[in-house]
Amino acid sequence: MPLNLAPASLRDRVVLITGASSGFGEATAELFAQAGARLALSARRVDRLDALAAKLRALGAEVRVLPADLADPHAAQQVVRDTEAEYGRLDVLVNNAGVMYLEPIDIADLARWQHMIQLNLVGLIASCQAALPGMRTRKDGHIFNIASTSGRQANPNGGGYSATKWGVVGFSESLRREAYMDNIRVTVIEPGFAQTELRERISHPATQAALNSLAHSMRQLQSEDIARTIVFCAGQPAHVNINEILMRPTDQER
Repeated sequence: MPLNLAPASLRDRVVLITGASSGFGEATAELFAQAGARLALSARRVDRLDALAAKLRALGAEVRVLPADLADPHAAQQVVRDTEAEYGRLDVLVNNAGVMYLEPIDIADLARWQHMIQLNLVGLIASCQAALPGMRTRKDGHIFNIASTSGRQANPNGGGYSATKWGVVGFSESLRREAYMDNIRVTVIEPGFAQTELRERISHPATQAALNSLAHSMRQLQSEDIARTIVFCAGQPAHVNINEILMRPTDQER
């Protein structure tokens, strides 16, 4: 069923979405495309990006594909610069790229956690940093940073992941307070259990099994739910900044 909730005010806005090859990013790209936005899509999986771009172009959308490893802060900054070079500006940045590696702290693979920190937090910071100069010059911009309920509540075996998401929340509030006087809006989205590929990369079997069991016991959030929320926030009048949205499935207690 097509999503038709995108406001007309988003037509021709330039939107960069990271982690656009699946899940939240893919659904958000589809909804912005329906709103008439001009899109730049970034992720590592070029085949998935190309397939999505072809689908959106068939609907009349203008789309650029910018493959990148967003765990590299230089690459994260370059996709912002490439978007600005392609379109002349960047209006909306959706920092969605991320992974979730869960395992007990005492046996954690620190190299894997370092990659998670680089992607979930450092790459996000880098892309925000690159987007600020242009947004400040134009006195216009909106940055979305995807966090998690794990950025509010730390759970066993989630120490590294929670550290990244708490970091996203703290960084985003600091960013907002530095940028609001230049008419730059910052919104943090904090989803709970969602039906995406994220849990597939959990390397600790017991943790993965427990989370999958819990997830399957509830009506999970869908990628389209997060996409609708992002587009709703982006379509608000310029004087309205929805700073933070915490989203849980109705069936999720904490």
